[in-house]
Amino acid sequence: MARSVDNPLALAVLGLLVERPMHPYEMGVVLRERGTSVRTNRGSLYDVVAALEGQGWVSARETVRDGRRPARTVYELTTAGRDAFTERLDELIRVPRREYPVFLTAVAYLGALGPDRATAALTERAGHLRAELAQLDEGLAGTTAPRLFVIEAEYARALVQAELTWVDEVVARIADGTLSWPDNEESGN
Repeated sequence: MARSVDNPLALAVLGLLVERPMHPYEMGVVLRERGTSVRTNRGSLYDVVAALEGQGWVSARETVRDGRRPARTVYELTTAGRDAFTERLDELIRVPRREYPVFLTAVAYLGALGPDRATAALTERAGHLRAELAQLDEGLAGTTAPRLFVIEAEYARALVQAELTWVDEVVARIADGTLSWPDNEESGN
């Protein structure tokens, strides 16, 4: 199997087409409405759809025109596309992969900031995480999509909540002295 489904946007497009045939513009709207973590822009979405069509994983079903809007090609999933999608999806769910977010690297060197600056940085991050949680909660509360179609937003929320809990705990440990810094000038004090 070709590894085009390693591209998160390609995986998302195939997933959307499992639900129903759509045109790329609609795919972008649905991805934004659901608050998915897949980054998309119009050009990349059309490029991915074209690549998937080239692999025989999606095919043009029809071209529709709505009023004065430009004609839009509606795509559907092929049998080969569904097979490639479900095979990769099964693997991604079964086998954990080590991912390396930039924050993890930054945390490894938290000591370089010193306690005051580390506390300020982590406190600011906690504020951003709380805002992100509020946005995710608002999106989840406002969705009319079946729960299974927005379950990734629930997972994303759980990850943000776990990170916020961890950040708050580290700030508390710095404040109460249970996470201490070495006494030297290089610690960022």
